[in-house]
Amino acid sequence: MISAPLSALPSTIMTENDYLLAWGAYAFAALGCLLVWCLMTGWMWRWLREPLRLLVLVLLCTPTVVDPGKDAFAPAIAIAAMDLLLDVGNNAWRAVADLATYGMIAFVLYLLFALLRWLVERSLKRRRQPSGAAKATAGEATLRQIMAQGETRIDAQGERRLRSEPRL
Repeated sequence: MISAPLSALPSTIMTENDYLLAWGAYAFAALGCLLVWCLMTGWMWRWLREPLRLLVLVLLCTPTVVDPGKDAFAPAIAIAAMDLLLDVGNNAWRAVADLATYGMIAFVLYLLFALLRWLVERSLKRRRQPSGAAKATAGEATLRQIMAQGETRIDAQGERRLRSEPRL
């Protein structure tokens, strides 16, 4: 049996290109997962849909340090899952702390954005409503008022109808 020298064996150390390629593949997959999640939550109420999308974004895009001696990062959710399920390291608490920190920062920024958007929408809604003078000039009763009074109309055949045709 011929044995190869140790220098001829393939190295298991990840090079810089391998590292960037792995992050690129992960980013592409995370973007696909986020797109699927956006499609799945599209039917929801906006104030529930947006925080859920933000939660998934934080879970997918939060990095954590793998080895403090190197500048090597990995997705925090993957590190936490591997450390907890496979019991391979002790980086789970660091990954969970990173997830909590980035999640808290993201949700505080989202709450500030949502508050600002709510104030702007309320201001625009108030501006679009007709003024009191415009309401006073329209002296005709609305269909809701007619139906509340029980007022009926008599058509051309002499029959009583509780129907009001809209004006064009």
